[in-house]
Amino acid sequence: MSAEVVLPGVLADLAGGAKHLTVDGGGTLADVLDRLDVQHPLLGRRIRDETGAVRRFVNVYVDGDDVRFAQGLATPVADGAVVQVLPSVAGG
Repeated sequence: MSAEVVLPGVLADLAGGAKHLTVDGGGTLADVLDRLDVQHPLLGRRIRDETGAVRRFVNVYVDGDDVRFAQGLATPVADGAVVQVLPSVAGG
């Protein structure tokens, strides 16, 4: 099983420039982020805080569904799922 993690350019820099990463295994979003953190620790720290929660300025989607309105880190990630990570944008 594997999931594809899609990153915008600003986060891709923390993953060696890759905008599309394959993470082996599935399970839950927490599992995927744990594996991603092992592969790319700087990226992992940008996505989650020291308690392991997704940072409030980071939006995460599993197959297009916002995990904040699903089960959060317990959101199931099926084989072949696409996990998109987007930092919030502020300004005016």
